[in-house]
This record gives sequence, C-alpha cells and structure tokens, in this order.
Amino acid sequence: MSITSSDAARYRGKPLLGLLELYVLWAIDQLSEKQSSFMVEITPKLQSIYLRNGTWQNIIEAEIELPSDLPNKSRELWIRNRVIAHKQGVTLSPQEFAEMFVDQNLAY
Repeated sequence: MSITSSDAARYRGKPLLGLLELYVLWAIDQLSEKQSSFMVEITPKLQSIYLRNGTWQNIIEAEIELPSDLPNKSRELWIRNRVIAHKQGVTLSPQEFAEMFVDQNLAY
C-alpha cells in the first residue's frame, strides 16, 4: 500500500483505516497484485497483533465485526456508483470508492 504525503493526514492515528480500504478493494475485485501480495505478507503480523487465525480478510472481518454480506453489498454499490458517475461524466476510481465506502459505512 502506498500512502502519499498528502494522504498521510487521512491515516494518522487510524491504523485500521488503510486495512479497511484494502478490504473494500478486495471485495470489489480491485485489489492490485502488489496490494494483495503485501496483505498476504503481513497476515502473520496481523494474526499476532489481533490474536486471530485465518486470512487477512478473516482477521479484519472478525476484528471489526463486519457483516458476512459486506463483500457482496460493497460490490453491488461499486457497480451502481460507477454507473452513476459515468452518467455524470465523472470517473470513480476504485480507491475513491473504497475511501467513500469506509468513511460512510464502517466505523474505524
């Protein structure tokens, strides 16, 4: 995950924020290969920190108590919002969607 200096303030003091955004990107099938590799690489650290077993997705779901249908709902919303953005002549990037989704739907 790459955070620019302009993004640093968004993530300061919010250790789960970036993980939640990556979770949403994964749920909407927009997680890059690099991001996916990074998350697999840090899974043992997440298991240690949160004292949980499983994949990084399982750990985030359990730690935040995410509803089991969140991946499906986020995919549906991603598709719907892309159509709306397109009709308005705007491009909605996966990262922008992930940020908006987390900000509006997930307490971190």
